[in-house]
Amino acid sequence: MTWFEHRRSIAWAVACGAVALGGLVCSAGASAAPGRYPIAGSHPSWAVSQPGTAAPAVTSGEVNVEVYLASQDPSGLASFAQAVSDPSSATYGDYLSAAQVLATYGPTSAEAQAVQSWLQSAGMTVTQTTTGIGAYVAASGTLAEATDAFGVGFANYTDPSGQTARAPEAAATVPSSVASDVSSVAGLDTAHSFIRPQDQLPPPGPNYFVAGPTSDYYGQKLADDEPAVNGVYQPWNVGGYTPQQIRGAYGVTQSGMTGRGVTVAVLDAYASPTMKQDADEFSRVTRNQPFRPGQYQQYLASSFDDTAADECDAQGWYGEETLDVESVHDMAPDATVRYVGAQDCNDPAFVSSLAFIVNTRLATIVTDSWGEPYDTATLVNEYDQIFQAGAAEGIGFLFSSGDSGYEDPNVEDPGYSDQLQVDYPTSSPWVTSVGGTSLAIGRDDSYEWELPWGTLLDPLAASGTSWTFPPPPAFNPDSYDGSGGGGVSTAYTQPWYQRGVVPDSLATAVPEGSTTTPMRVVPDVSALADPGTGMLVGETGLSPSGNSYHFYLSRLGGTSVASPTFAGIEADAQQAAGHDLGFTNPVIYQRYGTPAFHDITEQTPIGPNTDEYEVRNNYTDPYTETGPLVTYLRAMGDDGGSYDGLNSYLPATPGYDGSTGVGSPNQYIQSFFGWHR
Repeated sequence: MTWFEHRRSIAWAVACGAVALGGLVCSAGASAAPGRYPIAGSHPSWAVSQPGTAAPAVTSGEVNVEVYLASQDPSGLASFAQAVSDPSSATYGDYLSAAQVLATYGPTSAEAQAVQSWLQSAGMTVTQTTTGIGAYVAASGTLAEATDAFGVGFANYTDPSGQTARAPEAAATVPSSVASDVSSVAGLDTAHSFIRPQDQLPPPGPNYFVAGPTSDYYGQKLADDEPAVNGVYQPWNVGGYTPQQIRGAYGVTQSGMTGRGVTVAVLDAYASPTMKQDADEFSRVTRNQPFRPGQYQQYLASSFDDTAADECDAQGWYGEETLDVESVHDMAPDATVRYVGAQDCNDPAFVSSLAFIVNTRLATIVTDSWGEPYDTATLVNEYDQIFQAGAAEGIGFLFSSGDSGYEDPNVEDPGYSDQLQVDYPTSSPWVTSVGGTSLAIGRDDSYEWELPWGTLLDPLAASGTSWTFPPPPAFNPDSYDGSGGGGVSTAYTQPWYQRGVVPDSLATAVPEGSTTTPMRVVPDVSALADPGTGMLVGETGLSPSGNSYHFYLSRLGGTSVASPTFAGIEADAQQAAGHDLGFTNPVIYQRYGTPAFHDITEQTPIGPNTDEYEVRNNYTDPYTETGPLVTYLRAMGDDGGSYDGLNSYLPATPGYDGSTGVGSPNQYIQSFFGWHR
């Protein structure tokens, strides 16, 4: 093999992310010019014009890009990460240090120099070069210089949010001299694709006030003054489960583990100015243990960008961050918690923050309650390289699976996703995807039942003597009230740890079609997420009067609860094992079908479980506690809905399913007692 062919094969492996674990499904698209090679992910899928029309060309403007450097041995990194994560491997648990990973698999200074020279030869100005896993070369220039450097023209298109954005007309390319050095590029398009949930951060926003009556545990209070369902009065929803209740239901209390000796990182954008004091106050009011000195620490970007409400909405992230930190601490009160606040809610900021965790080995468990539709992710190769490097070091990444079944442009997520698809990074085969459930915790913290999270609302009729629709209500955009993310990836083939567990009939049922190749399915595991059976949270917020700030209790849900909850339980399991568990999907699937997990199913073949409802009151304005109250019957167990011919429906069946994965924690922690590498 000639050197040129060797470099070409490396470039293709990097561009397509092809690995033994389960690789990206690639399409080369239009042919690149001779001697140039496409950069995967550089041409957004939304950058298409209407049939018979041409997108308006853009020939002037400024471009600021980050060109990410490839691993010096991408296939070797993937193979090593798989081997040290697989309990059946002879090298299981033989992790490398961060320095060893960088020296063996990280980008080299020669790669950086080659990329710098290439960009400068096109007239662009190199403004920064970083080092370590996730390294990039930043450069600026005119659109003409970017066209010269990347061999592609630019045009205006309509992005998924409905706004006009500039994007490359085809995949950006690189010359053969740097083909094996480039992993990804960011900054070529100007889409408004901020990852959800002025440099000064805004103060906290108003609190969300929960209207009564509520129950302290599921079924405690019946709504006997509201219409019955099939002659049976339904329970009022809970006001928010306490840490003790969740620990009891998921076997944490029984295990005796507290996460001692384990470090968990929480990664979000920005940082609530009252996060630690809120977590400590929440622990005090729920009769739990506040953080000890040094047990909690923050690592924040030097400055913050895009903080306005119509950009990343920094204020909107505060509740997410507080929830994540409190959830981890609730499940693992002795674990060390490290909060990492990204500069903004764009892919490059999250990539940099993840790389920081890996380059410093800041923690062995990382929980992330954020994501985006797969086709809007611009740095997939870079994310996966970081996750693989983390696995090589014994770091496990957990991601919430999303709150809308499949991302669906018709119903669940209009204006954000433009096709039926799973979320990312939760669908990467190198992370643990955590789905959502509706959880009933009874008296004395007992586990009563659990359903896939998927809620339909049925308003009280104007007469007050019946529900607006005969229960259960039909699925439609107005009745839909959220559901756990899940489904089949169209990008990644099936990873090895899912073989023999995920049914082929599910793994080949891609959205709106089928394939003969089994694909990656999410989630891997699940935990409570339904806001109607959600967790209690404490946060400083603006008072209803709007002139003072106070600490308030509220109730939150979403798979943003599920991921940090499972991360805390993972810390307890790591303490029980007595060693780092690293990337845990292989050991999770190894425990499939055992008492480690509750197998979550529906009681009916389709539609909501007609036996499980709850009644809930909402304030007309929950941020000011302003009435009148609005009363709903909430039907539970319908994940993903059935609006568009059942394409987005995710039934929970016996065994693995695309709604709840292998299930929720039962004796998961206990399964690691006496378990050795």
